[in-house]
Amino acid sequence: MKNNQTLMLAELSLHPKNLWVGVGCQKGNSRDLIEAAIAHVFREHQLSQNAIAGLASIDTKVDEVGLVELCREQNWLLKTFPAEILRTVCVPNPSQLIHKHIATPSVAEAAALYAAECKSLLVTKQIFRPAIKDQKGTVTIAIAQAS
Repeated sequence: MKNNQTLMLAELSLHPKNLWVGVGCQKGNSRDLIEAAIAHVFREHQLSQNAIAGLASIDTKVDEVGLVELCREQNWLLKTFPAEILRTVCVPNPSQLIHKHIATPSVAEAAALYAAECKSLLVTKQIFRPAIKDQKGTVTIAIAQAS
């Protein structure tokens, strides 16, 4: 029995919930698309989704159905911040196009950094588009680690 217990302990890996996933997305993106984007980025960067503390975005996404459903289903927090706050966060990849439309040069990177209360990103923004041509939408993901 002791060998079996040792094996079980060796397979157990604990992940502190200290990763904040910044999410920028088009209005109406599905929960499935957002979930696929997160899974893709975590897989690409060999990170565990078990370490996700929550998702962070701009305050206009506070009632975005796809984000809300995913957070509820995964038991993740959802933090949102106004553009006035996000535009004060120094990010590695600002976008003038985004700034023109929503008054901040960054959503995913700035929200991840602000939520995690840190100054550098674990993963800079990654733009995810579905592989299926009939599926529409774009999701931008960035990841920051809280200390």
